[in-house]
Amino acid sequence: MTPEYHREIGIPRVAAIEYPYGRATGNVHDREGQRAVLLEALSVLEKAKMPGQVFDLPFTWPEKPEKTAWHPPEISPIVKLQLEEIKKFRRES
Repeated sequence: MTPEYHREIGIPRVAAIEYPYGRATGNVHDREGQRAVLLEALSVLEKAKMPGQVFDLPFTWPEKPEKTAWHPPEISPIVKLQLEEIKKFRRES
């Protein structure tokens, strides 16, 4: 996820979390952890007062970064479509 990009294109609010791609709410079968993430993400709807606000959720992935598979083996179709735009945005920032 790229909160800066989302802010730039005008997404009304972002609940940012640094979890691996495809596991935005947590590990499989971790019902309590997933529930906590979802409730915190929903609270952004109450907290956000203006478009473009980014709220970093207070969660840390349980594995060490070097042991975590952050990205799938193949790039996602949406990222493929927007890759050049994302690179351009990062260069201009």
